[in-house]
Amino acid sequence: MIVYRDHTVGVVITAYNEEELVGSVIDGLPSFVDRVYAVDDCSTDGTWAEITQRAAAAPTDTASLPVPDGGQRRRNRVVPIHHEQNRGVGSAIKSGFRGALDDDVDIVAVMDGDGQMDPDHLDRLLDPIVDGRASYAKGNRLAKLSHIGSMSWFRLLGNVVLTILTRIASGYWRMRDPQNGYNAIETTVLERIPLAQLHDRYGFRNDMLIRLRVHGVTIADVAMPAVYGEEESGIRYTTFVPRMSWLLLCRFFWRIRTDLPEYRVSSPSVSGSMSVLAGLAVITRMRARKRTPAWITRLGTALSGLLVVFTMVEDRYANDETITIEENE
Repeated sequence: MIVYRDHTVGVVITAYNEEELVGSVIDGLPSFVDRVYAVDDCSTDGTWAEITQRAAAAPTDTASLPVPDGGQRRRNRVVPIHHEQNRGVGSAIKSGFRGALDDDVDIVAVMDGDGQMDPDHLDRLLDPIVDGRASYAKGNRLAKLSHIGSMSWFRLLGNVVLTILTRIASGYWRMRDPQNGYNAIETTVLERIPLAQLHDRYGFRNDMLIRLRVHGVTIADVAMPAVYGEEESGIRYTTFVPRMSWLLLCRFFWRIRTDLPEYRVSSPSVSGSMSVLAGLAVITRMRARKRTPAWITRLGTALSGLLVVFTMVEDRYANDETITIEENE
């Protein structure tokens, strides 16, 4: 069994139509990774073939596992997982997480199969968890101007808006870049999260942050650049941001209802103004739909006002559980 600083590490790699990149992502993982859960979310190209080829070529454990009817079986380093239907990136991550929990690894990380996440930075996500400073660590592409400069202006704008909305919904007010899919989590914490209830698509990462906040988990924001090539993002912000705004609004009220009895809700003094932005996002979405009845728009406006009131009440219980890891740390 391979370990990193006395901890076993698994990596979930999600892929949808990434036949040209997913193989190199698997090959590029550091040698200290004990198990790789490569999940093909019903791709229509040769992604599954690339994954199964890597699984066949990967070494097996020197240790073996017992099987129910007696005897032993060896475990491959690369575990291929295939979805018969396209279920979304969140569902793919959940499939990998379940494999990691079954294998009892200590820490499980997540990477996309599009090559945008540098495997050389994986240890920087693991270190704050191994050191006991946090139980969840995620990449942050917004920490330095040099990192931001590699983004398109449209991607950057969408990311900033979603950062604001996710801060409001989760209560992690110093957190940035919630859409960053490069992250790691301690499996003892993961066991406490109801995976089946998490969002199945791109909202999974935001939903996870909200669940972690309810459990009082300290997270680490780790500054690192992204690797942008010729691949195209699967997120279309013109439709994604309005849908995500509604999801986050619903999750915000769920967190308020869950957190208030334990007085662990957090927000800064500027939360009221940011809440207005969240409300505007919802109202804009409603007004853009011509068939939306006027009463629904008015209801959305009223709910947005309540959002401002609730976040102002939260000021009293401010306690942000986020640590920041700079690039040189």
